Amino acid sequence: MGLTVSQYDALMREYDRTRLAHKRQLDDRYAEIYSKIPRIKEINDTISSISIQGAKKMLLEGTGTLEDIKAEIEALSKEKASLLRQNGYSEDYLAMEYTCSKCQDTGYIGQSKCNCLKNSIIEILYEQSNIKEILEKENFSTFSFGHYDNQTRDSITNLTPLENMHDVVKTCREYIDNFKTDYRSLYLYGPTGVGKTFLTNCIAKELIENSNSVIYVSSIRLFEILANNTFKKNDNLEGKDLADNILDCDLLIIDDLGTEMVNSFTASALFNCINERHLRRKSVIISTNLSLAELRSTYSERVFSRITSNYTLLKIYGDDLRMKLR
Repeated sequence: MGLTVSQYDALMREYDRTRLAHKRQLDDRYAEIYSKIPRIKEINDTISSISIQGAKKMLLEGTGTLEDIKAEIEALSKEKASLLRQNGYSEDYLAMEYTCSKCQDTGYIGQSKCNCLKNSIIEILYEQSNIKEILEKENFSTFSFGHYDNQTRDSITNLTPLENMHDVVKTCREYIDNFKTDYRSLYLYGPTGVGKTFLTNCIAKELIENSNSVIYVSSIRLFEILANNTFKKNDNLEGKDLADNILDCDLLIIDDLGTEMVNSFTASALFNCINERHLRRKSVIISTNLSLAELRSTYSERVFSRITSNYTLLKIYGDDLRMKLR
């Protein structure tokens, strides 16, 4: 998905505005120079005439050569540059300026996106994610395995928290690498403070950097958006757009599932959300303190079934890192 059609169109309109602004500035510089140095206007008019008349002679009369035309234009161009220097201007004063000289403010170099357009797309995706500032601090470059215990072994997996986290991170790395070709969703669960949210932020940053649209919402905010869209459909177009994006973005991250006030609506809305995204083959990452048993009892059998049958389940355990890092 990346950008929506409307987001892309708005970005392209910004490129159009940039080019128009530079063209107006150039027109002003031409008016200034023509007023102060009339000879330059004569030169430009002559260059235009030479180009047209020379082409006609070559095509229709069979006289003159391209080298002759180039020589005349080069001599006039040198005179123009000399006049500009003599009057205190740079030789390129009448050249078009660009914010990005590589693509000349079009966003494209041939058929390929220019780096300036790629960066603009990523910036929009960061803003849309709701966690731009957080991702500057919480990402794989700041992630550390050093906080995890390598002594105590889990009674079920026989892995230490450190060994388990290595496996979890490996799975998350593979998830990122194959995101565009392998449709998958993740369910990260475990006690408070073991790094679930940090890890989802690491994934979000990597995917946004690869031009995927990512939206992060807490479970409380998610159900607020879905409730407003359900019960106040005509009241807020911005809210409608947000609800649509939640269903259609490349990755939806639902953080702290289970912290909201659970009722019949939230159970139904959660199923509808994850089911609709599953039908659209749009990925979801859920982080929660709920165990699988608590997930089933808190929501519904069909929510439990949808998640356990379609999501990669990643259990994270260990000490509360927030206590260690204080």
